[in-house]
Amino acid sequence: MSIYKSLHTSGCGQQQEATAVESEPEPFSVFRAQENDPACQSEKLIGQYYTLPPAHIKTVFPHGLPPRYQQQIKTFNEACMMVRSPALEVISYLKKTDFSKPAVRYIFYGMKGSGKTMSLCHAVHFCYTQGWLVLHIPDAHLWVKNCKELLPSSYNTSRFDQPLQATEWLRNFRITNEPLLSKIKTKQRYIWTKREFTEEGAALGELVDQGIARVKSSSDVVGAVIKELRLQSGQPESDFRMAVAVDGVNALWGRSTIKKEDKSSVDPEELTLVYNLRKLMKNDWTGGAIITTLAQTGSLYTPKSAYLPQELLGERGFDSMDPFIPVSVPNYSEKEFESCYLYYMDRQWLQHPQSRTEEGKKEIIFLSNKNPSMMDRICAFL
Repeated sequence: MSIYKSLHTSGCGQQQEATAVESEPEPFSVFRAQENDPACQSEKLIGQYYTLPPAHIKTVFPHGLPPRYQQQIKTFNEACMMVRSPALEVISYLKKTDFSKPAVRYIFYGMKGSGKTMSLCHAVHFCYTQGWLVLHIPDAHLWVKNCKELLPSSYNTSRFDQPLQATEWLRNFRITNEPLLSKIKTKQRYIWTKREFTEEGAALGELVDQGIARVKSSSDVVGAVIKELRLQSGQPESDFRMAVAVDGVNALWGRSTIKKEDKSSVDPEELTLVYNLRKLMKNDWTGGAIITTLAQTGSLYTPKSAYLPQELLGERGFDSMDPFIPVSVPNYSEKEFESCYLYYMDRQWLQHPQSRTEEGKKEIIFLSNKNPSMMDRICAFL
């Protein structure tokens, strides 16, 4: 293998945009993967970091990346993601899936800070490079928490719309799936007001634009987009695969902190967005996959130590998601910890002279217990 990081051009995934060639060749490092295409990554690369092209960060992740990771991208001036076995496991299943069957549900679960969101993002990146349509809900719990604007639904009086959340989600959905939105045509006619409607056979992009331009109808537009995709995914005339990725899926069946005028709590089911998203969680559609994580953050009123699917989903959620494939996301292994440590050293993130000694390293292991999030927080001060 050449000791310089070669520009990778593989034929195994759809060809990625060539990453800008650095003016100086970068020496090959043990913690850097030589394979930046998620479709070609294998067990051999576990613990190594692969680099995401800046163009992909803009399109695949206009939302969805953890805030601290976004900060890290700015600080390190590059976006690197560690190849870990939970994500590889799901990617290997997706490669072997029979898409004529109902969508399989995957749930990443693990202790707080173990890397569930990053595993989900790795799987989403794979789907994107394969040309899939990506329907990504980054923080489901934000839909059931402190909503700035709640309006009674114009479509169904027993529900509530969240126009600001819906509009923001539609904007990001558009950025990620721009090329596909002109190809997919609507199967139904939608009437928004006396003068505004979306004709049958219109491009899905027109429907999305309607929700972005007319904030009042944005929640119903999200519902219409979800309905169209469920109807069309996996149908003979449709030439797209659909990845539904939900971070913190347990929020859909948890309790909300949103209050009605009479101060009683809104049930998540009464929220138009959650109601429609729950329909996508039913695997009564084909031609794609449902990839989710469980999050302690979003699960109000459950003990902080809870992390297993039945604890976080509760009875209603568990019954709705069953059957699913559980994928455990553990803390770093020895090798992964070592790789992360070397990466932080390489990026000059560990400045304190003690942190670069064997003793210092042992102390970081002791304090973080090899938990990715804890390690990141501890090293931020060194």
